[in-house]
Amino acid sequence: MDLSFGPEYEEFRTEVQQFIAEHGSKSPRQGGARDKEAIAWQKVLIEHGYAARTIPKEYGGFGAEPDIIKSRIIAEEFSKNQINTGLGGQGISMLVPVLLEMGTEEQKQEFIRPTIHGEMIWCQGYSEPGAGSDLASLSTKAELDGDEWVVNGQKIWTSTAHLADWIFCLVRTEPEAPKHQGISFLLFRMDTPGIEVRPLVDMTGDANFNETFFTDVRVPKHQIVGQRGQGWQVANAILGHERGSLAPPDAAQTRLNGVRKLMETETVGGEKLIDNPVYRDRLMKLQGRVLAMKCNDIRLLSARINKTQDAKLAGMIVKLQGTELRHELEALAIDVMGEIGLAYGDNPYLRGNGSWQYQYMYYLGLIIGGGTSQIQKNIISERGLGMPKEPKIEKKA
Repeated sequence: MDLSFGPEYEEFRTEVQQFIAEHGSKSPRQGGARDKEAIAWQKVLIEHGYAARTIPKEYGGFGAEPDIIKSRIIAEEFSKNQINTGLGGQGISMLVPVLLEMGTEEQKQEFIRPTIHGEMIWCQGYSEPGAGSDLASLSTKAELDGDEWVVNGQKIWTSTAHLADWIFCLVRTEPEAPKHQGISFLLFRMDTPGIEVRPLVDMTGDANFNETFFTDVRVPKHQIVGQRGQGWQVANAILGHERGSLAPPDAAQTRLNGVRKLMETETVGGEKLIDNPVYRDRLMKLQGRVLAMKCNDIRLLSARINKTQDAKLAGMIVKLQGTELRHELEALAIDVMGEIGLAYGDNPYLRGNGSWQYQYMYYLGLIIGGGTSQIQKNIISERGLGMPKEPKIEKKA
């Protein structure tokens, strides 16, 4: 049985390998949203078609036609060689696809190019203290005053708000309408007067999240995506992209490769852990799950191209399976390192800059964030499998 992709795709694989050989040394090991090396690397990737590959050239992308196999080959080669896949974040992974689908031409021209090139950083204004899992209950309001919206309220768990240039934000503009129909989707700058950001330190020890307060924040009327009161439709489109971006299978493959290398060097009683049947069994189980997630990702890519395919259920499982898989991958690496795996912060015995320990805590948080695993299971059962909805207890008068 011939499982190769064929001559055309093997030639493309050679092209990718040549790119890595010529430019791979420029790939940053790490790099945040403001890192100059990461931004420069992003421009190289876009120029050669390895980032923003299918985004039209008029909006700053490479402009290639969608091709599932080529996307998979790029992911495989970058993962195998531990090459940085470029910038991510809420603007690139979530907002840009929705602007391409639902934004005006002016919005596409203004926002997509600087976003994918790392020149414009975004945060997401969704969750509120009283509206987390039931997001449609949000109370942050926007009232039209002439040619401006006046925004008042509070958001919480606002990732990267302390770094962001802009925010895409859900606000209630029709207070008398049913809760799902009274929401609008606004875009506005984070240096607008009336915005206050307060950091929230999470279990990694860093302030990855924030509280964000809006007091009489004035936003130009035209900075709305979709129509007034149709923000829930935009929000649902965004949530689909968010849940797919929180734990992509290609990143899991890279981490799996890293765990395997650790097991080939770490020893217990003179025996490499890769030769220990208990640890090897754990590795192989995780390897199978990574492969399953990669196959599911191909199915989703195929469905985006072939609009007749129904991959709704395939999309629903990504966040649940992906975040739990990553948490278990990081846990295996910590166990493989033994007592050194407990090192954290400025411990002199720390290995890999503490990335295994950091990601272990980070993905424990993501199992909760972006829709808890319990909520995800309800969504899968009710909307994906058609099971009866969970009964609601009536409130006593």
